[in-house]
Amino acid sequence: MFFSRRRFVVGAAAIGALSSLPAARAQPAFPNQPLRIIVPFAAGGTTDMLARQFGQRMQEALGQPVVIENIGGAGGSIGAERVARSPADGHTLLFHNLTFSATTSALQAAGRSPHDIEKDFAAVSLAANVPMVIMAGTVVPAKDLREFVAYAKASSAPLFYGSTGPGSVMHLVSEVLKRDAGIRMEHVPFRGAAPLMQEMIAGRVQFGGDQLSTSLEFIRAGSVKPLATLAADRMQVFPDVPTVSELGFPNMELRGWNGFFAPKATPAAVIQRLQSVIQAAAADPELKRRLSEVGAEAVGSSAADLDKVVSEQVGKVRPLVAELKLLT
Repeated sequence: MFFSRRRFVVGAAAIGALSSLPAARAQPAFPNQPLRIIVPFAAGGTTDMLARQFGQRMQEALGQPVVIENIGGAGGSIGAERVARSPADGHTLLFHNLTFSATTSALQAAGRSPHDIEKDFAAVSLAANVPMVIMAGTVVPAKDLREFVAYAKASSAPLFYGSTGPGSVMHLVSEVLKRDAGIRMEHVPFRGAAPLMQEMIAGRVQFGGDQLSTSLEFIRAGSVKPLATLAADRMQVFPDVPTVSELGFPNMELRGWNGFFAPKATPAAVIQRLQSVIQAAAADPELKRRLSEVGAEAVGSSAADLDKVVSEQVGKVRPLVAELKLLT
């Protein structure tokens, strides 16, 4: 009796093991098809350039094609929504920047966001730090933000500030400056950083800004003047340019970053595989050199690091956009 029972138990265990094989085989190794990195802005900008630098190295490491897709509109929300609704298998990623926290928070405050930055996305890894710099045209008689405020208070002519769209970072920080400094400026939204820069150079817009990598050549050419950086620390390429906090405007401080996100339910093992590849790309000396040339710093991080950056930034931005009613 003991022998027959033992045979039954062993046989049942074998059957159980065999029945689990199809389930194991149903989870193919990652990646098993080309990857899509969605950049929620037009081609040619900083975020697009960084995505292509990382994408090239990820393709080499993963052994699958990596395709960059530019899906712009609504301050990055259209591209982000595409990723949020994609299969959570790691083959579709979002490459976004600090605008993610600003624009999504503004849209949510206005009840117009199709997604939630915290509920619909899984952080993968920081890719790079890119400081934001605020600038003025050369016709503006100010060498830093404090002098610009004095100029704005004394000016009888209307002043205009430009941004890359409603709910964008420059829209937010310019409204914060108006509130904290007690100055008046009118908002002029543009479809991208390039037309904003041209209007500042022409003198029709007095105040604006963008990521340093977009602005670097114009600053070096003397076409625009850097007034301050939104970062906590001074920029390495322009160490004489002060931070907004140094000049007495700490509420304008925002860290500039670019990072990778996946749909929320993406398996942890896939996230970890992507992290390791992104971290290796960020450590590549050639990529570091290319990024440093445009004022950016390659990072590569854990998901927890990116989650912390986004959480802290959203925590700061949400009360501001609600108070200032950016999109209402």
